[in-house]
Amino acid sequence: MAEDYLDTEKGVETAEDALAGAVDIIAEDISDDGEIRKALRLLIRRAAVVTAAGDDEQNTTYKMYYDFREPVSRIAPHRVLAINRGQKEGLLKTALVLEEEKALEVIRKKTVTAQNACGRAVAAAGADSWKRLIAPSMENETFRELFETASEQAIRVFAENLHHLLMQPPLTGQVVLGWDPGYRNGCKLAVVDATGRVLDTAVVYPTQPYNRVAEAKRLVTALLKKHRVTVISIGNGTASRESEKIVAELIAESGLSVQYAIVSEAGASVYSASRLASEEFPEYDVNLRSAVSIARRLQDPLAELVKIDPKAIGIGQYQHDMPPARLDAALDGVVESCVNSVGVDLNTASPSLLEHIAGINSAIARNIVAYREENGGFTARSELLKVPKLGKKAYEQCAGFLRISVGKNPLDATAVHPESYPTAERLLTLCGCTLEQIGTERMKELPALAEKMGYEALAQQLGAGVPTVRDIIAELQKPGRDPRESLPPTVLRSDVLEMKDLKPGMELTGTVRNVVDFGAFVDIGVHEDGLVHISQLGEKYVKHPSEVLKVGDIIRVKVLEVDPKRGRISLTMRGLDRPAAL
Repeated sequence: MAEDYLDTEKGVETAEDALAGAVDIIAEDISDDGEIRKALRLLIRRAAVVTAAGDDEQNTTYKMYYDFREPVSRIAPHRVLAINRGQKEGLLKTALVLEEEKALEVIRKKTVTAQNACGRAVAAAGADSWKRLIAPSMENETFRELFETASEQAIRVFAENLHHLLMQPPLTGQVVLGWDPGYRNGCKLAVVDATGRVLDTAVVYPTQPYNRVAEAKRLVTALLKKHRVTVISIGNGTASRESEKIVAELIAESGLSVQYAIVSEAGASVYSASRLASEEFPEYDVNLRSAVSIARRLQDPLAELVKIDPKAIGIGQYQHDMPPARLDAALDGVVESCVNSVGVDLNTASPSLLEHIAGINSAIARNIVAYREENGGFTARSELLKVPKLGKKAYEQCAGFLRISVGKNPLDATAVHPESYPTAERLLTLCGCTLEQIGTERMKELPALAEKMGYEALAQQLGAGVPTVRDIIAELQKPGRDPRESLPPTVLRSDVLEMKDLKPGMELTGTVRNVVDFGAFVDIGVHEDGLVHISQLGEKYVKHPSEVLKVGDIIRVKVLEVDPKRGRISLTMRGLDRPAAL
């Protein structure tokens, strides 16, 4: 049969040449066959194994992957991301392993129709197509799909962590001393009042190589007394452990009613060196700006952390490996959602906070602040229409999220949108109340009055929906209520605990700092966060740690194991006498 296709001009001089050419064409056709590839994809997902190998004993970061095998169907997203990064760094070699005969069987079933010489030639073409064309491309495709799926999972985890971090309750009404620890350049201090205004700054040198502990204690004690500081916010970076010990000793020796908290300083240096920080604090050194940020992020995490690129905040997993555009879009959505759900004070909010409000961009945010500085504080939401570039459409979008605590109209302090002011006023009149009574004890009677009148009938009279009426009543009772108030408060300490103090079986209270696919990292007050592995989150099976915990949760944990050399602490939430979540 092949002899009929000889063509010396095209280089097909023998029957073997013609047959080889036919087999090549068939191999290409098999590779391009969508049904065959679909069947092979299903086989790979069911039966293929991801492998990784490495031998760099100097770098132990990927040691657990130096002889790694896991089925495609079961490999966890965080392991996919770890292997991907190890391969990029040249420390791991990865492969997709599938029993060849299984793949060839799939191809033969789809292509070989006769048990003869032609059938054997087609089978050979199938084997060639698998080895030369299909296997390499499907290996790349599988790894790409695994990475994309893992990336989406990581972005979801990052976004959820960011939401809970931003929504941590503010520490209101406290004068805070921000302490940015350091060695050679000293520890930078900044005192801020309850509104975040900087009252004082200083630099002390209690750590190596200076060790001026007594001098530092005297200066800090003077600052605490002078400004009536109630809380010290210590950054968790370099020299944090030494700083915490000094602060704990100072509190014990001075007898002052002061507590402290260890605060993540992730992103503080990024912010302090940014153009935004230089515009906000032109008179301060970069290091002192960092101390201000550490103090403020304890007072109001949302207002301070919106100034920092979310990728620099230090939560989530492998965020720097994610597709930048996809990650930025997800995180921007989280920040905007949090800011809008909390609302902001129109007369104190910074441009960086305002620009996350719906309808307001960075230019309008700067114009709002400029208008405020030139004309004094806003006394009514309607004044926003006088701000340059803020038109009616933007006003409709943003007005309900902006509060004026002391304005002409008490409704301006609530989340009630100006469009609903007539409805709110009619509601108050029907219930025998006035605008001046908003937020008072009288407003507690509103739900009962509305129930008596009937929500359906009341809504019909007001020309609004029942959900709208319920929302307005809730807001009139607690104008400008902060949804973060119902969350567990920050854990404040007055004494120090070190890793050497930990013993297996010891029960402690901690704060969840990060939730990842394989567990949760918990701050138990010893500088190093402990890990509660997913298998230790409870007595029942847990599919993902986010089902049980979220960033900011205050929980009870028990120490399982302490490894000082590697700086690792293993914790458990199993077998506790008391409920884990506090």
